[in-house]
Amino acid sequence: MFAMARKLDLRNREEDVLSPADLKQMREGLSRLSIEAVRHAYQTAYARCRMVNDRVPSARSMQELVQAWKQLWTWRR
Repeated sequence: MFAMARKLDLRNREEDVLSPADLKQMREGLSRLSIEAVRHAYQTAYARCRMVNDRVPSARSMQELVQAWKQLWTWRR
C-alpha cells in the first residue's frame, strides 16, 4: 500500500528569504557592531536554527546565521 505525500505549503516562503539588498544591509550593519554584539547575534541566530522536533529552520534564519558567521570569520585571529 502506498501513502500519499503531503503537498508542500509554499505560501509566504518567498517572504521568508532575504533579498540581496537585505543581505548587504545586514552585512554592513554587522560590520559596525562590536565583536561581542556580533557573537550575540550569532548565538541568537544559531538558537533559531536548531532542529527541534523535526522543525526545519527558515531560510531567513539560516541567512542571518551565515551573515553573522561570515563577520566573525573576517575578524578571526
